[in-house]
Amino acid sequence: MRHDIVILGSFVVDLMGRADHLPKPGETVKGSMFKLGPGGKGSNQGVAANRAGANVTMITKIGDDLFGKVATNFFEEEGMDTSYVFKDKEIETGTALILVDENTSQNSILVTSGACGNIKDEEILKCEDKIKGAKVFLTQLETNLEAVESAVDIAKKNNITTVLNPAPIQPISDELLSKIDIITPNEVEASILTGVEIINMDDAKKAADVFIEKGVNNVIITMGSQGVYVRCNGEERIIPRYEVDAIDTTGAGDAFNGGFVTALGEDKGIFEAAEFGNAVGALSVTKIGTAPAMPTRDAINNFIINNTRN
Repeated sequence: MRHDIVILGSFVVDLMGRADHLPKPGETVKGSMFKLGPGGKGSNQGVAANRAGANVTMITKIGDDLFGKVATNFFEEEGMDTSYVFKDKEIETGTALILVDENTSQNSILVTSGACGNIKDEEILKCEDKIKGAKVFLTQLETNLEAVESAVDIAKKNNITTVLNPAPIQPISDELLSKIDIITPNEVEASILTGVEIINMDDAKKAADVFIEKGVNNVIITMGSQGVYVRCNGEERIIPRYEVDAIDTTGAGDAFNGGFVTALGEDKGIFEAAEFGNAVGALSVTKIGTAPAMPTRDAINNFIINNTRN
């Protein structure tokens, strides 16, 4: 059974170029390739969850333009519900300019939210029944914060498991944090939100303490090559990373979150769900792109079987 996951998040069109190094200020670099495709943290996480086996509804907003058609065409091709993809008549569809170093797989990204930064309260209210019926509600910070707060309020009042991936990072209130069941920052985002400089797993534990003081009972901090730190109801674990040949790390965090909420929706515990998300994230970096690199459930299951940890 495919469980209902509702995701409030961004859709932007990715404009991705690859080169042998990232340009320095004032430098022009000759690229080796260019690709245009669907993106945005919310959309990427939605595609990751959908391909991993969830029944996903996206709440987002696009412009009445050519890039907006990229969104609707892609979601329909993926078999995702587009009933709550709103259209802005005045503001354009968002974009992300992505530069990838093909030698290190590192990237630099400039996001312009466009229409998905203009989601209205009345549009969130139209989604109320859908959020109430979700198994898990997931959101990020790439849309306007007012929309996030309104949707989280609905989820909280209806006891829906609520996951916040606080990216791209910006200041958020302790009141909002107190309504979140699970927070999933990377080490940089966690450092900024807690004031704890995170270099190693001991620092991650200290940051988790701060989140818990703010009312978030479950904390997941993704730490790149160091693995994933997970704290759930006082118990903590460190999930090591999978050793893979990384080609493009752009969508790794989104893949993790999409896989994680899919597993939560299947009634897996937080530790097991984080393990599953970790596998999805590892697989995603072995291909070029963001949404196109998200793996299918069969690929995920085979990867886990072939990389069983002792």
